[in-house]
Amino acid sequence: MKIKNYQELAMSEERKKALKIAEAGYQAIDSENVINGAVSVSDDALKVQGKEFPLGKGKILVIGIGKCSLSAAGALEKILGDRISGGAVLDVKEGKLERLETYKGTHPLPSPQNKKATERIVSLLSGLSEDDLVIFIISGGGSTLLYLPEEGRESEELPVIHALMDAGASIQEMNTVRKHMSKARGGYLAKYIYPARGIAMIFSDVPANDIGFISSGPTVKDVTTIEEAEKVLSKYGILEKCGLKNCGLIQTPKEDKYFEKMTNLLVVSNQTALDAMKNEAEKLGLKVKMCSSCLAGEAREVGKGLVDELNKDAEPGTVMLYGGETTVTVKHDNPGGRNQELALSALRYIGEGQIVMPLASDGIDNTDHAGAICDTISAKKAKDLNLDLEDYLSRNDSYDFWQKVGDFILTGDTGSNVSDLIVTIKF
Repeated sequence: MKIKNYQELAMSEERKKALKIAEAGYQAIDSENVINGAVSVSDDALKVQGKEFPLGKGKILVIGIGKCSLSAAGALEKILGDRISGGAVLDVKEGKLERLETYKGTHPLPSPQNKKATERIVSLLSGLSEDDLVIFIISGGGSTLLYLPEEGRESEELPVIHALMDAGASIQEMNTVRKHMSKARGGYLAKYIYPARGIAMIFSDVPANDIGFISSGPTVKDVTTIEEAEKVLSKYGILEKCGLKNCGLIQTPKEDKYFEKMTNLLVVSNQTALDAMKNEAEKLGLKVKMCSSCLAGEAREVGKGLVDELNKDAEPGTVMLYGGETTVTVKHDNPGGRNQELALSALRYIGEGQIVMPLASDGIDNTDHAGAICDTISAKKAKDLNLDLEDYLSRNDSYDFWQKVGDFILTGDTGSNVSDLIVTIKF
């Protein structure tokens, strides 16, 4: 099972149902399963989601970026075998592959090791011919990993991104800025492989699945501008603090020729997980309401709102499934993540026969917890421990809270990443 502490959490029949629904979602987005379901080779053609691409007689490179890339590239190696000429994978975890170089980078903030790995990837993509083919695996986390600032500007991105994260900027705002701070995002990888052909298999972790914002769109023609990035920085009071014109923002490639032979394909999103969760919930006899892009806003406000929806809009025997991503305005530097904070907030209002369970699909909610299960059982545990919910919430100390209560979700790094998933149930 993906949920490693299932047995410890399954303290009631209601919890068992919620956990089974979550497990179905995790299994559906397993990166190896996704590649095996989407990719095949027949004769001299690669098929991805039914679309056929001639392999040709040139080199075939594989480049993996993000939290799903190591697992996905391993599956792709087995399919393509010795057809692969070379390539590299840059993930947030360590691992070895037979035919591809592997690099571990840092997340959620960039580092010199990210820069070094990105430089290596760019070097592998130089000097390709029109006979060559590059297969990209692009997944969440790539924005941070693809760190290639202009020479002499290595110190600029870290404080800017840190400030945006602390201010609760949305993923679209964050990645609008990130595209203009690295020469490996915002279409740059497509530029580097020109005139070769490119196929990008994209694992979406962005609400509404806008491929231009997934990992800051390294293979997608960027439609944002430096001016738009400046507006984001100005909105959060960062632009005037930079001490540099435009905070060192750079332009992204805009020439059409770099993208004419680049094919971008969405192979998995949170809809994949939600569909599997819906099927499992129906097997368990529950009615289902679902929305793949409804989850947004401040985590503590969303937590309250989800309980309000259970009270107002859900009949008994209903599960409500959500995908998306909330934000946290950090006021105190304590460990925790948006899913744990959302669950802590919801716990203040949870009623009998209700469950709220937010989950990070990658298993890492800014900590080693994936999320938490919130119900009257956890509320009683907190009361018995004399834990002040408002105090923990005011200090952004959700990790320590759920650690003490014991109702955190533990999966470890799932190798998947399709934004956050939430299960709420009214029994």
